[in-house]
Amino acid sequence: MDRISNLILIDNDTRRRAAISHALSAGQIHVEPFENIAELTSAWPRAGIVLIHDEAGAIDELIESMARHGEWFPIVAFSEEPAANRIVKAILDGAIDYVSWPIGAEELTTALAHAMERAEGVGNAKLREVMARARVERLTRREREVLGGVASGLSNRLIGERLSISPRTVEIHRANMLHKLGASHTSDAIRIAIEASLVN
Repeated sequence: MDRISNLILIDNDTRRRAAISHALSAGQIHVEPFENIAELTSAWPRAGIVLIHDEAGAIDELIESMARHGEWFPIVAFSEEPAANRIVKAILDGAIDYVSWPIGAEELTTALAHAMERAEGVGNAKLREVMARARVERLTRREREVLGGVASGLSNRLIGERLSISPRTVEIHRANMLHKLGASHTSDAIRIAIEASLVN
């Protein structure tokens, strides 16, 4: 249980934050409470597991912040009486687990410990995916199309035919795309595309 020494709690409800902090302090877990993601961003922690109240768009925003910082923390989402589709959406968005509030301190500690165990297997892969997606988001729509063509193994001529542009224009988009991705050569760009789940 000592591996969850630091819990990053994000919840805009003051009373709930206080209740969770109090419940977990008995279990030797240090809780860093934050009202929102903007507050977290101004005092970025070094390590920990995130327990976030599942507001609309909160997990997406948190993952974008992690991508900007180049660090991934396992995310456990929570809300009151969550519907199954809400839990599924949170997991698809990047949460590693979901708990229903209110929850007892012992049950929550156990859920966090299980989440940490699962996170050890996916942490680096998830960070690479988050970082790759953040890089790909810098590209224009056309540069992404060129990246898709490159990742599919197409030549400049074939990419040009597919996009109805000249091979020379493809070359320009390709150079811009490599620069924005921070890729020194095409194989780097393909790896980033794979990590961002653009191609299988």
